[in-house]
Amino acid sequence: MILGFHHAALSSPDLERLKRFYCDVIGFETVYEAEWDKGAELIDKMMGLKDVAAKVAILRTGNCFLEIFEFRSPETLPADFWRPVHNHGMSHICIAVDDAQAEYERMSKAGMVFHCPPVHVGMPVFGTYGRDPDGNVIEVLEVRDPSFPLHFSNRVMKDKS
Repeated sequence: MILGFHHAALSSPDLERLKRFYCDVIGFETVYEAEWDKGAELIDKMMGLKDVAAKVAILRTGNCFLEIFEFRSPETLPADFWRPVHNHGMSHICIAVDDAQAEYERMSKAGMVFHCPPVHVGMPVFGTYGRDPDGNVIEVLEVRDPSFPLHFSNRVMKDKS
């Protein structure tokens, strides 16, 4: 049985920088950190890679997690900061906010680069796309009508047992 969305994962050339961004600017908290050297056969098998060496941090906001990797091995390719969101691969992560304009202003002052100020995209939905320090796209989304199906609630799911 699928219980719900757990996490998205990003790979970064600088885990500490990206962790600071997501914690200080977006409001995540670090809940787990680890690292491993080459020779972790189960990790190699799971990731479908050879000789994986990496650091990882898992951050939490509300009831969702974000996993950030910094790989030392195998060699990684640099990412294009302005990679278009329509290309295949992860398009973006989305954070729910109660005031898109206020968060846009706060995050802009903290150095986040946005495509545009928040716009009314129809329905009771306002939002914009911005970029973290590695160029990953973050959608800032405000759904104003609590009866609208996409409205976010901070209520944690009750134990189903």
